[in-house]
Amino acid sequence: MPVREDKRGQERVWETRGSLPEPMLPLPFTVRKTRKETHDTYTLELQSESRPGGLAFAAGQFNMLYAFGVGEVPVSISGDPAAPEVLVHTVRAVGPVTRAISGVKPGDMLGVRGPFGTRWPLEDALGSDVVVVAGGIGLAPLRPALYQLFRRRRDYKRVALLYGARSPRDILYRRELGRWDKRPGVDVHVTVDHATEGWGGNEGVVTALIPKVEFDPAATVVMVCGPEIMMRFTVIEFQKRGVPSEKIYISMERNMQCGIGFCGHCQLGPYFVCKDGPVFRFGTIETFFGRREM
Repeated sequence: MPVREDKRGQERVWETRGSLPEPMLPLPFTVRKTRKETHDTYTLELQSESRPGGLAFAAGQFNMLYAFGVGEVPVSISGDPAAPEVLVHTVRAVGPVTRAISGVKPGDMLGVRGPFGTRWPLEDALGSDVVVVAGGIGLAPLRPALYQLFRRRRDYKRVALLYGARSPRDILYRRELGRWDKRPGVDVHVTVDHATEGWGGNEGVVTALIPKVEFDPAATVVMVCGPEIMMRFTVIEFQKRGVPSEKIYISMERNMQCGIGFCGHCQLGPYFVCKDGPVFRFGTIETFFGRREM
């Protein structure tokens, strides 16, 4: 998939003009499988009869998912970029549209627009230490990047995943986390904000896990996704340890409604999250990040 870099230094993913569907027209996809991840979060596998090869995407990109008769929402793709024939999305049921999407059954139909947005900097990270930090459902947008890091493990130095959830019952991808922790050369640490009976792991905020991993600040790429306040403090902690802002990447989903920069709802200063993001170098948006008026 061709990649260009725009004037702001953001990596953008472009496909050839003839390969993209009409950006405002949802394509019908059939729900192949659903899986309940937590009490309010579900993973869906989608396939299209009209596009048996699926939709090629890069780790970090998102789709607009449309529940017919209800509406659409942006959802990051959480599957493996090496298997685009099956679109995988993890959805938390928090509103009318996401509740409708989370309630689908195998054989039901959803509309899909995309993929849209920028990618995680996996090529830029070659030969570097990589620290992936996720909070809550923020692990879902990072999972495609983790798949690629594991597939090309020899191309990177140290690889670490730091994951924080509200409680043990909110932990995503439990079985996969266990398998990832056993992979050679991969350091996985999980924490919860509030431990419950039977939990024997870490308790506390995800930033408390940073001292548990080794990395070279001058040769480290950090990828972060989660609630905005969690991302803010994570960035601060890595900056304190000498990682420059240009080597820290965050993913934001900010009130995206059209996916292509027309409606303006996701504007962040001079940027549109749907097309200039959702993955940003922190140095690019540092001036605007966390400012309410933006």
